[in-house]
Amino acid sequence: MTLPRLRLKKREDRRLRQGHLWVFSNEIDTQATPLKAFAPGDLAALEDSSGRFIGTAYVNPNALICARLLSRDRDEAIDLNFWRTRLAAALAWRERLFPTPYYRLVHSEGDWLPGLVIDRFDPVCVVQANTAGIERRLDEILSALSDLIRPKAIVLRNDSPSRALEGLPAQVEVQGELPEVVCAEENGLLFRIDPLKGQKTGWFYDQRPNRALAASLARGLSVLDLFCYTGAWAVQAAVAGAKRVIAVDSSASALALAQENAKRHQVADKIQFVQAEVLDFLKQARQTGERFGLIVCDPPAFIKRRKDIAQGIRGYGHLNRLALTCLERPGILVSCSCSYHLPAAQLQRLIAHAAQRTASKIALFAQGHQGLDHPIHPAIPETEYLKAQFYRVL
Repeated sequence: MTLPRLRLKKREDRRLRQGHLWVFSNEIDTQATPLKAFAPGDLAALEDSSGRFIGTAYVNPNALICARLLSRDRDEAIDLNFWRTRLAAALAWRERLFPTPYYRLVHSEGDWLPGLVIDRFDPVCVVQANTAGIERRLDEILSALSDLIRPKAIVLRNDSPSRALEGLPAQVEVQGELPEVVCAEENGLLFRIDPLKGQKTGWFYDQRPNRALAASLARGLSVLDLFCYTGAWAVQAAVAGAKRVIAVDSSASALALAQENAKRHQVADKIQFVQAEVLDFLKQARQTGERFGLIVCDPPAFIKRRKDIAQGIRGYGHLNRLALTCLERPGILVSCSCSYHLPAAQLQRLIAHAAQRTASKIALFAQGHQGLDHPIHPAIPETEYLKAQFYRVL
């Protein structure tokens, strides 16, 4: 099959030759190959300014990232066998990493499948099609997925904000028979999740190794879990021997699942779940003199776009400053950020500033990253987003 050409301007191929998979609309030679000639999701043969083939990409003329590379092999067809092969490779790697079928099965660009995310919860897969190119091929992708692992149910969580940038509607759909109870397994524990209405896919596998480290440090300490969601940090800390845990979140539905997860693991008597805005809780705890031996700050992304950087940095600084005022001496602060636009070094600097403001003597003793099922594409910095910094406060 001969694909229509999509030509780059001069010198716009360097980043792609180095391995990146994204093409921006201002990099296209629209005189030679008008973007308006393509419908969202169309395939194209991407070429440099002299006509040399770079790879096969899918196109969205209405998006800032107007094309994403799927293959650099001119002879590789983007068909059912393509998706089956890519998914099989992703599955084989996860099966090598994990003894049980609970993991992120596909991590978009990290698995050379840009725009596609799949989380697996044993018999249930939650799929996010975040681009028009993936949406156009969803039937083939789901067919390949079903052939490989035969899930009882597939939940299409096509309600991410990135879909709006692609001109796609937000919708949630279930294929197959969804069990009444869906669980994620992490570090030997089972947690009930909500794959239909929960955040993202219903669970955040990326924090798996960081939660294991925090739990190993929690024995005998009072623990504060901020932005606790469904209780992953809190329950693991309590099971590991924390003296007491307070878990704070603004979502009543998330806290209901967190309470159920605490009961499941027989630690409900150790954990107090509090529905509140985190900053309000910290201010009140500071005023009342309540202190904790270990505090986990795992907020949602404060910086979603470049224009949010200044405001987001102020938010992270304020949060960590308040947390330090509620920490025992000695104590442990675990500070996380899932904002790509906040590099690890900058998070470290703002925590150092927060320590200075609160007269805290701190030492960074561990730096955590996203789990092994969230691979980083070495040519795409955006795929390395999660930071978890562990500080000893003297």
